[in-house]
This record gives sequence, C-alpha cells and structure tokens, in this order.
Amino acid sequence: MSNFRVTRSGQLRNVPAPLRLNKGFTLLELIVVLFIVVLGFSAIGINISSGGDSAGLKVAARDIVSALRYARGQALMSHQEMTLALDLANNSYTVSGRGKIYTIPKAVKVTLVTAQSELNGEEGLGNIRFFADGSSTGGRITLTRGAVGWQIDINWLTGQIELNDTHAIK
Repeated sequence: MSNFRVTRSGQLRNVPAPLRLNKGFTLLELIVVLFIVVLGFSAIGINISSGGDSAGLKVAARDIVSALRYARGQALMSHQEMTLALDLANNSYTVSGRGKIYTIPKAVKVTLVTAQSELNGEEGLGNIRFFADGSSTGGRITLTRGAVGWQIDINWLTGQIELNDTHAIK
C-alpha cells in the first residue's frame, strides 16, 4: 500500500509506506522453548517406564485372581471340584478343565501357602482346590518383584478371593 502526500506545489507524490517491524520470535527464544518441551517429555517418559515393573506384577496377580474366580465359578456351576495348579519351578499355572498353561514372568517370585494335602514339594507343585459348595482348600499366593508385592488370599470357608498390595498390609 502506498501513501500519497501533497507537496507545496500542490502535486500528489507517492511516498513509500514506512517499514513495519515483524513481531515474531527470535531463534534463541524458539530453542529455549523446544528445550523445555523436550525436558518435559523426557520426565514423563521416565515416570512411565519406571512404573512398568510394578504394573506387570499387578497384571500377573490380577490374571491369577481371575483364574481362581473362574475355577470357583465352574465348581459352583458344574458341581465338581476344580483346581488351580501352580508350578513354582516354572512360574506357571493351569486351571483344571482347560488345556492352556499360563505363564508368570520369570522375574516374579511366587510363593504358595495351601493345605498340606495339596502340595507336592519335590516337584514344586501346589493346588488351590474349589469344591462344589464354593468352599476351598484356602491359602495364599504371594507375588513379589523386588520391594513390590501382591498377595492373593483365598478363604477356605467361603472360597472368596481377595487381592491386596503387600505395602498396604504392613
């Protein structure tokens, strides 16, 4: 856009418009902002990755609780005994009536407390048995990885299954 100015002689003259300064960001400002953004994302990434161990442990504990509840439900519906068999040597378990072997990560330490009749100490095998009336042999399965742990309690009288964080218990 051009500006016109009237001279003393009465003529119109075309005068270029004054240059306006572009109001933008300097390269230094952009670099500082990008550095802050990268720093923020790296902090978020570290927080997410550090929770992976405890999250994986909780997933394994919930999977076992789910298998126990399935076995109890099947015992109630079919009026037949159902077992969850833990193989402590191989960190795995099976549910009677299913051919699948479920694995627990090797980094997870598994301990089992159950009725003496359900243990086979030489092979590292132990069972939690559910009866047709919903009761069970009862017991406790504990999963730990480092300082983090989950405890699964099985009530012998009711067969109720409860998952607890071991930090909350202490």
